[in-house]
Amino acid sequence: MSVLTPEVLSAIGRQSQPQREIVTRRDIRKYSVATGNRQRKYLDGDQAPPMFHVPLFWDVVELDQLTPDGVSIDSLLPKFPLEKAMAGGLNIEYHKPVRPGDWLTATRTLTDIYEKEGRSGALIFYEVVMDIVNDDQELVIREKTTRILR
Repeated sequence: MSVLTPEVLSAIGRQSQPQREIVTRRDIRKYSVATGNRQRKYLDGDQAPPMFHVPLFWDVVELDQLTPDGVSIDSLLPKFPLEKAMAGGLNIEYHKPVRPGDWLTATRTLTDIYEKEGRSGALIFYEVVMDIVNDDQELVIREKTTRILR
């Protein structure tokens, strides 16, 4: 018997509001130092290092908007019947370099929800794709996150 209801599955295809952020040389430099990216192009702030987009598009929320695990509540997701979350994978494709002065827009889409049977019972998998484009609507980064709920 499936734990996924038609109501939960109807959330597939749900999209976030676009979020637009500017890339600054200072933010690139700060991120490079904090993460140990020591290549000159990063330390000088001429190009953003890998993973720079992650904190750029993180939501800044109040403490009461965090789950007990310290993760922000994601309004893109439906209410799942299972709640213990685990990382299931992350795939990031870089299509263009990120440079200071770039305005980037991220849109997240819930692309899939499916169920598998684990050793201890049902597992729910869900996938969210975040596309980041520049002002010319060129794809800069595509990030696919998979989470597992048990």
